[in-house]
Amino acid sequence: MPRITFIGAGSTVFAKNLLGDILSFPELQNATISLFDIDAERLRTSEIVAHKVAQALGAHPTIETTTDRRRALADADYAICMIQVGGYKPGTVTDFEIPKKYGLRQTIADTLGIGGIMRGLRTIPVLLDMCHEMEQLCPDVTFLQYVNPMAMNCWAINRETSIKTVGLCHSVQGTAEQLAEDIGIPIDEINYLCAGINHMAFYLRFEREGENLYPRIRQVVEEGRVPDWNRVRYEMFQRLGYFVTESSEHFSEYVPWFIKRDRPDLIEQFNIPLDEYIRRSENQIAGWEKQRAELEAGADIEVRRSHEYGSLIIHSLETGQPRVIYGNFANNGLIDNLPEGCCVEVPCLVDKNGLQPTKIGALPPHLAALMQTNINVQALTVEAALTGRREHIYHAAMLDPHTAAELSLDQIWSLVDDLIAAHEGWLPQYQ
Repeated sequence: MPRITFIGAGSTVFAKNLLGDILSFPELQNATISLFDIDAERLRTSEIVAHKVAQALGAHPTIETTTDRRRALADADYAICMIQVGGYKPGTVTDFEIPKKYGLRQTIADTLGIGGIMRGLRTIPVLLDMCHEMEQLCPDVTFLQYVNPMAMNCWAINRETSIKTVGLCHSVQGTAEQLAEDIGIPIDEINYLCAGINHMAFYLRFEREGENLYPRIRQVVEEGRVPDWNRVRYEMFQRLGYFVTESSEHFSEYVPWFIKRDRPDLIEQFNIPLDEYIRRSENQIAGWEKQRAELEAGADIEVRRSHEYGSLIIHSLETGQPRVIYGNFANNGLIDNLPEGCCVEVPCLVDKNGLQPTKIGALPPHLAALMQTNINVQALTVEAALTGRREHIYHAAMLDPHTAAELSLDQIWSLVDDLIAAHEGWLPQYQ
């Protein structure tokens, strides 16, 4: 039976979903599950959840908990990472509040933009330390990496370590399900091909039995049925001819056209939820406190399969059942018109032969050009994280589409200085 390590298992709700997915497979119900977190209180709640999930599914895993990462990783076959370095406070709050002083507003701030840059700088060193431990303790492990900024993190891991890594997100399958609902066609009747970079991949084909379904998606616009929460992506679809995977609140801060302090009409027109991640984090913290009290009082939990790929990968590698998932890999000949070595999101066959990403060839040139604006920021952030050179942080921020659209060069450099100073305990190498 495989040994599966959850890194950041104190992310109780996400850990519960992935654990439910894994233990729903009979072949995995006797696995060893090692739960690791640096927060003993959250870990205790996750241990309760793990036992309740196993009981609900009639599974009999061996469940271990530890605050010792090396112990958790020893001899692991799979490691699933779901950490947030810096947490809500000071990490997320700092990433939002200091840019606000410069008039720079964000929605999610975890993938690109000045918030994504700072999160990457906090996170990459921790992930590299973790992967170097894996090289010693479980060199053949398959690392399922769920942490944002996904592309930056995976790029650094692939460049600096030998660990087999796949970056996982739910935006490809999640958006496909949303589009299926918009056009009234069951998702299991739809075939699609998607490729690009994480949070900026596009459906190159979206079909049912050979019928191109893009005209059906255009009908949603023509008939005035665009969901209020999805206006940005439908606008980009009309401009680009292809539909992007990540949500409107995410995408609005990857480009220079939607969030502008001197154009509040755009915020209203496209229904852009500024400070969304702050609200979401506060709600999640309150929800966790409520759930913890209920679980420790003996409440039952409901287990339903999620659409995350993690359990499917483990099951296919263990049993040989072939599946296609979407994952993030080093661009070693996968997409011709994106830089070699950057992190790309492509379909991937999984079976006993391992993870086998699909070569896509060249993307439509305007899509590749748009992705390149984000890859520039990713590349410089990774370079800063790996070299400790402060100037790369300034240059990453200068080239960020949203930041550059709002601030002058002097403002950008001053903002970076303020953020580095506020991150003193997290980024000592740049002080």
